[in-house]
Amino acid sequence: MKMPDPDAQTLARRDEIVAAMRAFVPGEGVIADETGMAVYESDGLTAYRQLPMIVVLPETVGQVSAIMRYCNENAVKIVPRGAGTSLSGGALPAADAITLGLGKFNRVLEIDYDNRCAVVQPGVTNLGITHAVEADGFYYAPDPSSQIACTIGGNVAENSGGVHCLKYGLTTNNILGIEMVLPDGEILRLGGKHMDSEGYDLLGLMTGSEGLLGVITEVTVRILPKPATARALMIGFESSTAGGQCVADIIGAGIIPGGMEMMDRPAIKAAEAFVQVGYPLDVEALLLVELDGPPVEVDYLIGRVREIAEGLGAVSIRVSESEDERNQFWAGRKAAFPAIGRLTPDYYCMDGTIPRHRLPEVLERMSVLSDKYGLGVANVFHAGDGNLHPLIMYDANKPGELDRAENFGSDILRLCVEVGGVLTGEHGVGVEKRDLMSEVFTEDDLNQQQRVKCAFDPNQLLNPGKVFPTLHRCAELGRMHIHRGKMPFPDLPRF
Repeated sequence: MKMPDPDAQTLARRDEIVAAMRAFVPGEGVIADETGMAVYESDGLTAYRQLPMIVVLPETVGQVSAIMRYCNENAVKIVPRGAGTSLSGGALPAADAITLGLGKFNRVLEIDYDNRCAVVQPGVTNLGITHAVEADGFYYAPDPSSQIACTIGGNVAENSGGVHCLKYGLTTNNILGIEMVLPDGEILRLGGKHMDSEGYDLLGLMTGSEGLLGVITEVTVRILPKPATARALMIGFESSTAGGQCVADIIGAGIIPGGMEMMDRPAIKAAEAFVQVGYPLDVEALLLVELDGPPVEVDYLIGRVREIAEGLGAVSIRVSESEDERNQFWAGRKAAFPAIGRLTPDYYCMDGTIPRHRLPEVLERMSVLSDKYGLGVANVFHAGDGNLHPLIMYDANKPGELDRAENFGSDILRLCVEVGGVLTGEHGVGVEKRDLMSEVFTEDDLNQQQRVKCAFDPNQLLNPGKVFPTLHRCAELGRMHIHRGKMPFPDLPRF
């Protein structure tokens, strides 16, 4: 996987750039020594590493604005970074770029229960939002498995989901507004505490933009009252095919669980060994179904789900009888990724999305691919919305295994596209899936997307080397600019 060649002229000006950054961010906010920067050499896609040119850790919006303005005027590239939990290489540094860390933007600025929202800085962790409001009976719904560490700014950049996104939506469905700094240093606000904004949906455009269009410095999130009741079923099946069919039948019956997750035998065994919550070890697939709402509704839906599962030959069904037991059911699922680390020196966590009804077929074909590449795979899914997270097991110390793991992963993603799915459900494209974008999009599609990039970042300085397999100069695409709220599109007819 080739990243853009470093800009020699920029590297030659490194001392000058370091001095400029220290003028903007005094004290310990600029890291320029190799040892200090090693912490930032990769994100969650640890197979790829690159020391940044320098690391800058601003604390105020004014500092971010000054840094962005300087970099824009002096052709210096910037890689925005949150907590570094991205699994697609979205925060992978560039040798000739500043890594701009937002970790010091870590305060909850306002909690507004009347409008059911909270205003937070981008470095606040996902779980930290819920902790800030749970004493008053509220929570923040999207809950990625990395929620204890991942930050809301990164969640917006990747449009993260989680266990409960089936019923309550992804990040894009749970944010109301953002403050962002454009590449030229201008500070822009999109949305607010109100439900919707007039005009173009720029807030939707920024959500999932992977740090290519601007740097987020504040987020207004929607908070929800906790459901009156939440209970979970743990259902075991003799085959993944039966488990996948159960998922389809539950949704087909008009039931929308708060969460619905599935694990195959390798993932079940690893999770149980890691957290010991009582997962059955004699099943091929384990389905976790959470139902929430008024107690009478939850009791009724538990009965409906039980009937569906029994009709498909479920070999074990267990229903949580307390909040602690419900949390135990989910503890294994939440710990599935680190649990796999006990089975293999390295693993490659994939992220693709498919139509729910194709799940049994995809699992069978994934097994064939596993035999082809000679590598094991454990499967964990957001089963309700078809978001797959295959965990390919390999040993990077064995020559050729990383390459085989990458090729295996690419074939899984091609399979997702073949059956009508997409390359990513929540991890983003980053560098991991960049060279597979042409599997989904035509050249015209990609050019149109790059025109949006040019509108925000005409000098192509933000997060270089990510998302687009081939990056064109803005002049080649019909250069567009943003000017104080105006977005002229010169190729369009005027009336």
